[in-house]
Amino acid sequence: MIEQQLRLRDVADERVLAAMERVPRELFVPEELRDRAYDDAALPIGGGQTISQPYMVAKICEALSLRGREHVLDVGSGSGYQAAVLAELAAEVDTIERIPELAELARANLVSAGYERVRVHVGDGTRGLPERAPFDAIAVAAAAPRMPQTLYEQLEPRGRLVVPVGRFGIQRLEVIVRSPEGPAVVKSVPCRFVPLVGEEGF
Repeated sequence: MIEQQLRLRDVADERVLAAMERVPRELFVPEELRDRAYDDAALPIGGGQTISQPYMVAKICEALSLRGREHVLDVGSGSGYQAAVLAELAAEVDTIERIPELAELARANLVSAGYERVRVHVGDGTRGLPERAPFDAIAVAAAAPRMPQTLYEQLEPRGRLVVPVGRFGIQRLEVIVRSPEGPAVVKSVPCRFVPLVGEEGF
């Protein structure tokens, strides 16, 4: 996975590559799919949701430019995989999931993989976690119709929001920096994610 799916496809941040290598992805997929855990594909995890393909998780984490001291919010916990990778890269991780059963699954998976310090919350991820804000970085693992303003407002100055923006089939992964002049989109690449459901989503 590291060599073929990530390094060869322009993931260059060695901290991200090392984090992806350390997290046991098979613990975050359904048992019947464990032989496919490292496939270059998104896989179903129940509730109409998926675990993102490894490449997209790596691209999101790389775009956040984490150095190890940050407080990060992960929106769309799913099975907990991206939160686990973020826990390898940042000091503090909160993750939020709107489907209670998936939040419980994420919590159990994170504990079994040794990431007990990740805080799992149930709620509308588009509204963020005001009680835990501000965040140095926010990662969103589902596509929003436009930049979720509330998430942006929960960033520290110069904080980064990485979010897929667009409708089904026509999306781009945007890296948005909170600046004194307002949101600054510093990078955008094509992608495809499940819809972000909530007050500021679909």
